[in-house]
Formats: sequence, C-alpha cells, structure tokens
Amino acid sequence: MAGTIKVEVFKKKDAEEFSACLADPESRLDAGGAAAMCAALAASLLSRAARITAANSSTDDKLEYILHNSEVLYKYMVHLIDEDVRCRGPLRKAQQMGDPRRIEAGSQSAVSICSEIVNMQRNTLDLLEELSEICTPEAKPYVLESAELSMGALRTAMRYILGMSANSTDETYRFVSRRENEITLEQVQPVYDRILARLAV
Repeated sequence: MAGTIKVEVFKKKDAEEFSACLADPESRLDAGGAAAMCAALAASLLSRAARITAANSSTDDKLEYILHNSEVLYKYMVHLIDEDVRCRGPLRKAQQMGDPRRIEAGSQSAVSICSEIVNMQRNTLDLLEELSEICTPEAKPYVLESAELSMGALRTAMRYILGMSANSTDETYRFVSRRENEITLEQVQPVYDRILARLAV
C-alpha cells in the first residue's frame, strides 16, 4: 500500500510557523517565499493607503483602479509563496540524482517565481507613485511603508536570482541574469525616489 504524500502549504501558515519554516535549513521554503510574503505585505499596505484615501476624499477612476489592482497584487503574491516552492522541484530532484546537466536546467527554472516577483514590484511601485499624487495625509505613511517593503521584496528576489545564476556554468546566462536585474533596478529606483521625495518628511 502506497504511503500518503503530505503536501505542505506555506501560505496557510501563521506568522510564527512561516518564520520557523524559513529559519529551518531543511525546509523547502526559501528566499523566494520570503520575498513573496514581503511583496504581499507591500500590496496590503498599498490597499490600506488607497482605502484610507477613498474614505477621506472623493473616489475617482484612478483611485478605483489602484484599489482594484492592489487587491489583485496581494492575492497573487500570496499565491506565489507556494509556487516558489514548486518551481524548485526539478532542481531538488536533479540534485538527488547528481546529474550536472539537470542541475543546470533546474537551477534556471528555480528562479522563475523570483523573476516574477521582481517584475511585479514594478507594478506595485507604479501604483504607489500614482497614489502618492492623490493620497490624503492619513494615508501617506502607508504609501511610504509599502514602497519600502516593495523594494525589499524586489531586492531579496534579485539576490536569490543572482546567487543561483552565479553557480551556472553558462556564461551568457550569468551575464543576462545580472544585466536584466541591473536594468530593472535602474528603472524602479527613480520611481521609489520620487515617492520618497513627494511624501517623506
């Protein structure tokens, strides 16, 4: 009789359990899951800031757009916590087999969710910049805090990508990974800086 396969769902864990799993070197939860959680928190604070603004001012199409997309982002980032665990499945199998060719291929697929987190933080920061132009004073701290978390999620995911690519024997892959992330950071840094310049005290 076949044994029961237990599937651990990390997004359902409470904060203490999640943190304990992340601290455990034997856990399948890794930096991508941490980045996804951080990104989800950034989106949550974005939503909070948008809701506060909506409650204290007239709601226009831009604010409705920000509200809707902040909630979509939050749900998507939570979803990516366990998707990050899954995307490293081929790498774990390849490492168990000790097959260098499969390890190389698995390493490249293992960063796919981190790459998605990096890309989606552009959207979060763009929405935060839009909100920074219309938010009420009560919402300003949450916009700033969300921007900090979003940049933290982006940088954490980037570090994982760069760490994994550094182990690759493919020189082109290493170069492209590094350059793509440099370009992304060059693109989002001015957005982050504008948010701070507009709202920071």
